[in-house]
Amino acid sequence: MQRKTVEILCLAALAAFGFGNIRSGFAENKGGDGHPNWVATWGASPEVDVPLPANTTNPSFTNQTVRMIVHTSIGGSQVRVRLSNTFGSDSLAIGAAHIAFHGNGAAIVKGTDRVLTFGGATSTTVPPGAVVVSDGVKLRVPPASDLAVTIYLPGPTGRVTLHAAAHDTNYVSTPGDFTGSADLPADHEVTSWFYLTNVEVGAPEGTLAVIALGDSLTDGTNSTLDANHRWPNFLAERLLAGHSKLAVVDEGIGGNRILHDFVGPSALARLDRDALSQAGAGYLIVLLGINDIGFSEGFLPAQPVSADEIIAGQRQIIARGHERGFKVFGCTLTPFEGAGFFSPDGEAKREAVNSFIRTSGAYDGVIDFDAAVRDPAQPGRILPAEDSGDHLHPNDAGYRAMANAVNLSLFRKAP
Repeated sequence: MQRKTVEILCLAALAAFGFGNIRSGFAENKGGDGHPNWVATWGASPEVDVPLPANTTNPSFTNQTVRMIVHTSIGGSQVRVRLSNTFGSDSLAIGAAHIAFHGNGAAIVKGTDRVLTFGGATSTTVPPGAVVVSDGVKLRVPPASDLAVTIYLPGPTGRVTLHAAAHDTNYVSTPGDFTGSADLPADHEVTSWFYLTNVEVGAPEGTLAVIALGDSLTDGTNSTLDANHRWPNFLAERLLAGHSKLAVVDEGIGGNRILHDFVGPSALARLDRDALSQAGAGYLIVLLGINDIGFSEGFLPAQPVSADEIIAGQRQIIARGHERGFKVFGCTLTPFEGAGFFSPDGEAKREAVNSFIRTSGAYDGVIDFDAAVRDPAQPGRILPAEDSGDHLHPNDAGYRAMANAVNLSLFRKAP
């Protein structure tokens, strides 16, 4: 039996037992066989539609084109995308899809437009709950680029799969297919990403992705619109300045919890999909638990959890990450005194969880975000100069301080 056939049979057997992303010698594509070494450079965790203010999202689409702007971390010589129908109840028709460099507003840079294909076809259908990966297309993407991914949705799409809080302006067209238009005729703007969950690039051998798994503090709540000032963006800037071969992929969801669903599935439920199965991923940074604490008492409604239960959930994330060959780093929970769901009991839980993160040795490394943004005069509060005003989320300066607190030597040992 030929070696390639043996490898395929082995991979199929591993997948049947739940080991589809085993980081073995032949399962990991290093790019040396003439195929690209695909590494995620950008990501957004899929969610089901949630109530948001007008013109931030769409309940569904019919005969419309959506142009979405994304900011890459690393660059590469080729590019492809993943489109998700995770929460759709019906098959999703993608009438056409393009990728280009973003210009101004709803426009792309002329001469950079590329048609995306799926198994050679310019359209595809995504079954309910499924994901499709486009074919790779030649487009030399520099690091820290702004790309425009444009998809035509013949519809009606029914319930959408989206990432609600993009903190980037995206565009929904007037009726019609405008995927190839240099300047999309926008009917309205939105601040969500629809169906698009990843952009991947063909990267040099040895390039890895760092996955930031978190809640609204990772998603960038209250950061400046269209500025890419989330802490994972700032971390990517630091890594690029050091010429590292590391992507940073933001898999934060505002309102996310470890133990219960709320906005998006719980972290334990989405861990494999949003983190461990990312292309080229080798490191996992975990910033989760503050919403488990905050929602414990009298909030939407109360779902009580103890510090020990939160810690047990974090241990599960660590164990599952280690099973897949990841280095897993834990982030201390930032102060929240003054926030709407603060309580003295919640603060005691935060301190207990932070003590576990700092001292247990369970994580492969510790990132002390608490120390980075707390007010020395009032350690239960965010430093006023780094507080966005809600006493829970940092402002841009606070997010930068968080990124600066990451010791880059954590990434110098191969996972």
